[in-house]
Amino acid sequence: MAEDYLYDVFISYRHRAPVADWVKNHFFPLLDQRLPDCMPIEHAPRIFIDWEIETGASWPAKLRQALKTSRCLLAVWSPEYFRSMWCQAEWQSMLQRQQVLGLGTETNPHGLIYPVVFADGEHFPPEAKSTQSKDLRQWNLSAPVFRETKDFVDLEKEIQVLCAELAKMIHRAPDWQDWPVVTPAVDEKNVAMKLPRLL
Repeated sequence: MAEDYLYDVFISYRHRAPVADWVKNHFFPLLDQRLPDCMPIEHAPRIFIDWEIETGASWPAKLRQALKTSRCLLAVWSPEYFRSMWCQAEWQSMLQRQQVLGLGTETNPHGLIYPVVFADGEHFPPEAKSTQSKDLRQWNLSAPVFRETKDFVDLEKEIQVLCAELAKMIHRAPDWQDWPVVTPAVDEKNVAMKLPRLL
């Protein structure tokens, strides 16, 4: 059993194009490059993203362990995010943690969830709509060629701001406890027969 955090950030996103391609081609590489510049010298940031799960590992169990041992959640929101029971479980797990800690309230508005809006916003649940988020919709192009445009430079500037804010959230995270994790009500025998998070 873990006795401390293994990760600083758990990236929660929908494994379906175009979000998955955008995260892989643009968002994660920029985050991975820029976040270390916002952290103390003695603290190299550790980011969990689920394409790093080793072959042969129990996929749901590894996700639960990574979520439980992450300081905060970076959620990439789109309507598809809120249609996924796995994404919902990740988000609700961190919301429960905030509730246990009394975070995200009027008296203590800081939280442990950093939402990034990839698409839409109008059709999000009320709880998401009422949460301050980072709007990256104008840079949500997933094709690799996007890296060669001026707009990509603007995205990189936005990611620099995001990383500075995320570093503060990481710094404010409470000491590790055996946090509760919400698990989707699915038959785990059938999970291996389906693509991750396309349930």
